[in-house]
Amino acid sequence: MFHVVALNAAGSVIQRAKFSRDALLAFFDAAPNALIGMKASPGSQWLARRLVAMGHDARIIPARFVKPYVKSNKTETVDAAAIAKAVTRPTMRFVEVRTPEQIDLQALHRIRDRLVGQRTALINLARAFCLEYGLAMHVGAGGFHADIRRHLGNVENDLTPTMRVLLEELLDDLASIEGRIKAVTGKVEAYASQHDPVSRLVTIPGIGALGATAIVAAAGDGRQFRKARDLAAWLGLVPAEHSTGGKRTLPGISKRGNRYVRRLIIHGARSCLLHLNRANHALGGWLSALEARTHRNKVVVALANKLTRIVWAILTRPGAIYLPSRGAALS
Repeated sequence: MFHVVALNAAGSVIQRAKFSRDALLAFFDAAPNALIGMKASPGSQWLARRLVAMGHDARIIPARFVKPYVKSNKTETVDAAAIAKAVTRPTMRFVEVRTPEQIDLQALHRIRDRLVGQRTALINLARAFCLEYGLAMHVGAGGFHADIRRHLGNVENDLTPTMRVLLEELLDDLASIEGRIKAVTGKVEAYASQHDPVSRLVTIPGIGALGATAIVAAAGDGRQFRKARDLAAWLGLVPAEHSTGGKRTLPGISKRGNRYVRRLIIHGARSCLLHLNRANHALGGWLSALEARTHRNKVVVALANKLTRIVWAILTRPGAIYLPSRGAALS
């Protein structure tokens, strides 16, 4: 069921109604074009696309931005009235209406992220079992695979026959999950090679196929952001602020927005910091000077912020690529 509250130009309520899904679509199909607000929730992207196709201006509002406009106890009608008020505010922030292609790409990333989590859980489970028999393993997936096979091949250690069978079964499950991860990663990389915006983003150091496709899935063409800093702020890569009484307090980065995309960008920045040829790259001098005066983790986040700004420049300029010699996005 959908609750609708309609306002006139003066902000007064002129209609309250409740519809089923099909009745709602029929109602808006017959209604004149209007500004329509809805709260971000499962299905809001689909509904917004349907309303836009009908000619309406559909906008999705994050739930935490609607809450200040709720004037009494929570009901569906009160929430709808709050959304109607919030959508008309000139400073309101909205969720981008994503295309089906973006939804599909985002689904690939979420499936891959879930599989990676399952792989980590299985590896940690097998490690814990082996530790109960005094068998330790090196860190990382590579070290685990080498050591677990060595332990299973050693008939003189303390592993019991039952535990050996259980570990072999865990390894079979792990192989299946790793095969699925490889297949999903292949689909993401195939998308990256076939789409121009993503292929231009991977020219940025530290931004690979996974990072570039995740950014495009979440942010689209980036034109909803007025400037590069807005994209960095949207991903939580700028300082949070808690200032009062004339005293400015910046406790750290805000960590707002999409945690998955932020994690990929920070991991890419860390890899870039370790492997970038600073002598031949425009970012080299800046990184070295920054490392000399602050902690390495802060350098990683600062580099992630800079890379995000470069991402915005490339996304919003058709045909632009990153040129390492100049450290800029040029056509």
